[in-house]
Amino acid sequence: MRKRIVVTGLGCVSPLGNDVPTTWDGIIHGRSGIDRITKFDAADFRSQMAGEVRNFDPTVAIEASELKKMDLFIHYALVAATEAMTDAGLTVDDSLADDVGVSVGVGLCGLTSIEKYHEVYMEKGPRRITPFFIPMVISNMASGQISMRFNCRNYNSSTTSACASSNHSIGDAARIIERGDARVMIVGGAEATVTPLGIGGFAAMHALSTRNDNPQAASRPYDRDRDGFVLGEGSGILVIEDYEFAKSRGAHIYCELAGYGFSADAHHMTAPSTEGPARAMKLTLKDGELDPDGLDYINTHGTSTPAGDINELNAIKIAMGEAAKKVSISSTKSMTGHLLGAAGGLESVVTIKALETGIIPPTINIENLDPECDLDVTPNAAKERPVRAAMSNSFGFGGTNATLVFKAV
Repeated sequence: MRKRIVVTGLGCVSPLGNDVPTTWDGIIHGRSGIDRITKFDAADFRSQMAGEVRNFDPTVAIEASELKKMDLFIHYALVAATEAMTDAGLTVDDSLADDVGVSVGVGLCGLTSIEKYHEVYMEKGPRRITPFFIPMVISNMASGQISMRFNCRNYNSSTTSACASSNHSIGDAARIIERGDARVMIVGGAEATVTPLGIGGFAAMHALSTRNDNPQAASRPYDRDRDGFVLGEGSGILVIEDYEFAKSRGAHIYCELAGYGFSADAHHMTAPSTEGPARAMKLTLKDGELDPDGLDYINTHGTSTPAGDINELNAIKIAMGEAAKKVSISSTKSMTGHLLGAAGGLESVVTIKALETGIIPPTINIENLDPECDLDVTPNAAKERPVRAAMSNSFGFGGTNATLVFKAV
């Protein structure tokens, strides 16, 4: 019999707030964290809005002298991890250190510092590049810094699989615990790509909304008039543990991480497939030994793109059959924007809070429901219902799909 994996700690930094309570309050009240970009002058960009993290103070978790050695995505990850570890009530002393690992997914890593030090190089030459540049920007340094901060001497790595990075990180880490190779893993994702290249690159693909006159209404999954996603930033971190270990130390247990499924479309670099996501969801339900009728909520990938949203709904119908008509679904990207590699981390936090509270988050900005959308997408207002099990979907460029199921213990 395989080991049971449970969630004992939650942490986040998001466009709705810099901790879990503030973010969750924004989610259930349908507030938008999206506005016009303030980090740089975006006047010449096709898309001029983003889900920016605001009023962020990294010194709540990082010494001021260390800040300049890290990119912003690492700041976000450390602050979220600190909240999660405090929430889990876990101190990693030397007797436990070899049994605690870290896996934090990242999509585009240190874009902020890459742009900054390219400018330094062009203006002042190579000798003015900081010696901290490489450790600032490589993808695994969010995990590496968390490992050093909390004395975690087990597995230490980063999953990079575009917008599925966090879910792969969480699911793969659960497998490590199941094998008995670790007792605790700090997992999730971090991203800080609200930069000229980040916005400009996605805008060049015509992937972003151009509803610049009304940013808070720009991210509108399942609405007939959706025109692309809105970029977001931040971090979502979980502490997951072997159930028996969590129970032995008297930890508060939010839920069980019951299922993990993944697939590759092997289809196209960016165009969505229906079969791949459906297969990932089916495998997740099978892994969690869960009948589709036992699933009450799905936090969808739901990015607000014309093709992607309906494609995912069709995949849900394939994976769940008639049970798809009974499940509540929503896209919280309507409020946070799309956090790319951190999306699954933040959305796992949200999914777990829905499971804990029995509150289904809304999909906001649905003014004209797409006629092809015939599932319950929880339009515009949260609702209450018992949640026995909840799924979180993440799909990424390159045709990579990763899905998680959490259920009540």
